[in-house]
Amino acid sequence: MPARDAPLLVEDLTWPALAALVERGETLCVLPVAAVEQHGPHLPVSTDSEIATAACRAASARTGVPVLPTLWAGSSHAHTTAWPGTFSLPARLLIEVVVELSRWVRASGFSRLLLVNAHVGNAAPLSVAVDEIRAAGELRAGLVSWYELTPEIVTAVTSDADDWHAHAAETSLMLHLRPELVDRNAIRDDDDRTGDLVLSYTVAETSREGLTGAPSRASADEGAALFETVVTALAERFERARIEAPPKLWP
Repeated sequence: MPARDAPLLVEDLTWPALAALVERGETLCVLPVAAVEQHGPHLPVSTDSEIATAACRAASARTGVPVLPTLWAGSSHAHTTAWPGTFSLPARLLIEVVVELSRWVRASGFSRLLLVNAHVGNAAPLSVAVDEIRAAGELRAGLVSWYELTPEIVTAVTSDADDWHAHAAETSLMLHLRPELVDRNAIRDDDDRTGDLVLSYTVAETSREGLTGAPSRASADEGAALFETVVTALAERFERARIEAPPKLWP
């Protein structure tokens, strides 16, 4: 399918347009999965959704792959109710929601579904969802997280914290994408305290204000560079997912 100057948004299409898209050979549909949750005192609760939506739409503009509306409710129970602004689904419910949506993706004629994740807490339930979709045998499915697409991205994202949240990378991305939503006067750093822990703890037990990392290091220029790297890698994954076949088992 040809690239476009603008993203191809499923929500903007009529059903005949969707049918024609599939008839022309489009196999893949993309579902951004994010969260609406507290992001420290300086970032909006929409941060994960803003990043997921922007990255998927930019990659769609380069590839012509259709993108579904962002699933903004993720699995964010680890953020607790210590701070306002977290709206979370239980992990099992997120699995059910994604599996159910996948049935409608197949019913619309697509044979492949790529989940693009923007929230670390979603990774485990989304992996289970992909397993369940695979087991059903009607749709090819895959999962990528923007923050793990390449070693370069991983290095940038974890430069100030391993168990990161509302940190330098996310703040830089938001300074690039939605600077008007960043409260620069409220930017304060908070160290990652999880390095030697054996058990799992909530954000309220490891963070003073709901963030982990050094957002003071963030800049719009860093965000622009990181966003370009993410979109380039994501567009490449879109193109591969369109045509990928199982590996050959025999010569």
